[in-house]
Amino acid sequence: MKLARHFAERITALKYTDLPPAAVYWSKVAVMDTLGVMLAGSREEPPHIVEDVLGLSGSGDCLIVGSNRRAGPLDAALINGTSAHVLDFDNTAAHMGGHVSAVMVPALLAAAEAFDCNGRDLLLGHAVGYEVGARIGQAVNFYHTELGWHPTWTIGVFAVTAACARMLHLTTDETETAMAMATSLAGGTKANFGTMTKSLHAGSCARNGLQAVLLARKGFTANPNAFEHKQGFFEVFNGKGNYDIARATAQWADPLDIIEPGASYKLYPCCYSTHAAIEAALNIVKKHGRLDPKNIARVESHTADVRLLHTDRPSPNSELDAKFSVQYCVLRALIDGRVVMEHFENEAYREAAVRDALPRVQAIPLKGIAFDKEDPFNALVKVTLSDGTVYESAVDYPLGRTSANPIAFADIKAKFENCAARVLPGPTAQAVAQTIDRMDTLDHVRDLMAQVVSAAPVLIRKSA
Repeated sequence: MKLARHFAERITALKYTDLPPAAVYWSKVAVMDTLGVMLAGSREEPPHIVEDVLGLSGSGDCLIVGSNRRAGPLDAALINGTSAHVLDFDNTAAHMGGHVSAVMVPALLAAAEAFDCNGRDLLLGHAVGYEVGARIGQAVNFYHTELGWHPTWTIGVFAVTAACARMLHLTTDETETAMAMATSLAGGTKANFGTMTKSLHAGSCARNGLQAVLLARKGFTANPNAFEHKQGFFEVFNGKGNYDIARATAQWADPLDIIEPGASYKLYPCCYSTHAAIEAALNIVKKHGRLDPKNIARVESHTADVRLLHTDRPSPNSELDAKFSVQYCVLRALIDGRVVMEHFENEAYREAAVRDALPRVQAIPLKGIAFDKEDPFNALVKVTLSDGTVYESAVDYPLGRTSANPIAFADIKAKFENCAARVLPGPTAQAVAQTIDRMDTLDHVRDLMAQVVSAAPVLIRKSA
């Protein structure tokens, strides 16, 4: 059986009643977390530029989050997906190897508004899409991401396609076609990390996955052999001998990947590959207090080679670039005792004390250091002060890293309200959080989106 058909049969067979309570819970958390960072991200310039370029008329069924404007479902998915990822504050999936909910949730919300879907179908779609992304990710990673592809889009497009196909009740044949079509709608290279284009990867992925579904339900065609073909997805994106289709078909929903290992949620608005090092630095601050940058002689930040490929940035030159600089993020943690959105705004990376200290922060490949639990996100931070005092902290499993070390729901909710407060009044943000918490009883997702827009200001776009 070809892979597109294999997935189509499983996508259409899974029902909401098949979901364990934990899968429903984690899908709700994903919607809350993603909508929060989407609201905060809507204040940034990239989604405004995307909207300007689209030249929208303002009509449509779907909300452009962070405004009271509307668009068609594909354009809304593109703009809102860009907003969801621009702050790099959204969750990640270990087996997919990228950002999973920032691509699915914008597409699901747009399609749910356009076609009047209920909350249960949206939650089911998210869980199904997560599963598909995980299975394909296991077939191609880590070679795929080390080669330079950005799995958030290259693999995420299949998660979006599966999620929207299930929510919109496509047939097995239609779902097979949509999945095959999505092989031609994947893209995204890691060369554009640290620029606006990275957030466009998420927006384009959300749009393309939904587009595949909407075309398939209208009778569009695609090659059902598009994954395995000699010029298909696996051969083109990974090359012969660098993938394992058997891993894509193994262990479907046993358990659901959204439960185990589950997503990783962020406490800091920057690349997840910096988080363990940030946490190690914050552990030093908790024990010894914030450090005066003038007293820092040397900082050694040890992380895995694969993480340094995109985070070894000793001298960031933009806010987005700073989100990928492990040197900057660790230094911020040491001198401020926190890493927050404001550290990646208004050219905070240019502050004199920061620029002076950054050359003394070194990113070093993590080798020969034993941890209680080996993980690609292990980190060790060692600080040497001017008087010779040495502080050291190691983190082998950062908080929020999968469901095995979860962030408390109260903290997820607080993060949502903090992010949403950039657009919505506090009481409205709290009401939206409550609606998401009961999404499984929501007959119309449109009701949730009506709350999001009710007090949202009309944003002034920055681009000309």
